[in-house]
Amino acid sequence: MTKIIQGIGILILFLSFVLIRAFASKLFYDPFITYFKNDYLHKAIPEFNSVKLVLNILYRYLLNFFLSMGIIYLLFQKQYLKFSIWFYTIAFVILIILFFIIIQFIESYTYLPLFYIRRFLIHPIFVLLLIPAFYYQKQHAKT
Repeated sequence: MTKIIQGIGILILFLSFVLIRAFASKLFYDPFITYFKNDYLHKAIPEFNSVKLVLNILYRYLLNFFLSMGIIYLLFQKQYLKFSIWFYTIAFVILIILFFIIIQFIESYTYLPLFYIRRFLIHPIFVLLLIPAFYYQKQHAKT
């Protein structure tokens, strides 16, 4: 694969992340979008439909997952794909469980963990962590 095609593919995938973020409020059911934009420390947690929320978080996580796997594949070929799939799967299970535990037993001091766990579930943070780690691993594997 040529470097130009690889670069264009990565750019398209990153632009897809931007589009998902730009249209998130229209594409996904997430009552926490407006909740965390406002003064959430002094407001009660909004009413939400648990099933609809989980399905939309899963949908958004899967979109980020497939885009991330595409970027990792274009950068490193198949070398780190299996690890990435396992990492994303395990991370989702752990984070979604923590997310709902916090929502069910929410207190004023748990707003920040809820905010950050939700961020890891709906934003492509993992790919931003994995790319430098894989690059570092690849560079040190050569020596």
